[in-house]
Amino acid sequence: MSRTRLLPAGAAGIAEAARLLRDGELVGFGTETVFGLGADATNDRAVAGIFAAKGRPHFNPLICHYPTAAAVFAHVEADERARALADAFWPGPLTLVLPRRVTCPVALLAGAGLETLAVRVPAHDQALALLRETGRPVAAPSANRSGQVSPTTSAHVLEGLGGRIAAVLDGAACPVGVESSVLDLTSSGAVLLRPGGLPRAAIEAVIGRVGTGITPAQAEAARGLRSPGLLVSHYAPGLPVRLDATHVEPDEALLAFGPPLPSAAATFQLSETRDLTEAAARLFAGLRELDARGQGLRGIAVMPIPAEGLGEAINDRLQRAAAPRP
Repeated sequence: MSRTRLLPAGAAGIAEAARLLRDGELVGFGTETVFGLGADATNDRAVAGIFAAKGRPHFNPLICHYPTAAAVFAHVEADERARALADAFWPGPLTLVLPRRVTCPVALLAGAGLETLAVRVPAHDQALALLRETGRPVAAPSANRSGQVSPTTSAHVLEGLGGRIAAVLDGAACPVGVESSVLDLTSSGAVLLRPGGLPRAAIEAVIGRVGTGITPAQAEAARGLRSPGLLVSHYAPGLPVRLDATHVEPDEALLAFGPPLPSAAATFQLSETRDLTEAAARLFAGLRELDARGQGLRGIAVMPIPAEGLGEAINDRLQRAAAPRP
């Protein structure tokens, strides 16, 4: 792979990114959640290239991105719940896992060989313009090496995947900052597979109670992941992560939420006012920044974060970041 190009934000960059995608190349692009690594979802070789570039296990399915709900539902079977959620939250940080239609042109590898597909419509003007210009569904996991911290800027993508992909479409940092919520609607009971940028309470306000699926450890052991983002160790910086810290050692960095604990060697503030929306938007940038300062440090201590609202997604990512490494 030659040097990865940084394409300018705007019409010219979008047109070139769409051309590369149609030609089977890999392109990083911003969404409201994190930067995605895009490929033409109908191109088997391009989809396989995502797994190769990321070092991603082939049993871990991808999310397919579309410009409209109508385009989504041409490829998957949608019941009343799916259509109600699409009306309420698309474009937005919600991914639905639904049965593939027989005529669905998306490569089976994108769904890890399952008869289901994870689909969403991003709430991001540049991403939607790119999807419209490409004219095909775009499979796009987070644009980072598998298991590492998700990227929220084009610079993060170049740092992790430079030389492995054709281009990155430049753009502003991602306003939500954590991946989409993933909801499985393939049975009569809705199951939240991954908490994310849309809080559980908002989903339940539309379709009623939402259950929780099997644990990531159970799914990973069975190689039966129905959604991306379910690997036990994921979103991990190089430094070990210690959760729910009530004190910090002089050789630890601190990920603070509210007034910071004293004595840390380095501190990144998620939200001085304990605002969960601000904390979610800054989470991955904070892990990256503290990791970059890590020489001579033994780890990153993380102050407690409440689990309600977006806190459920933040804690999910932090628990995976702190899990034992494979």
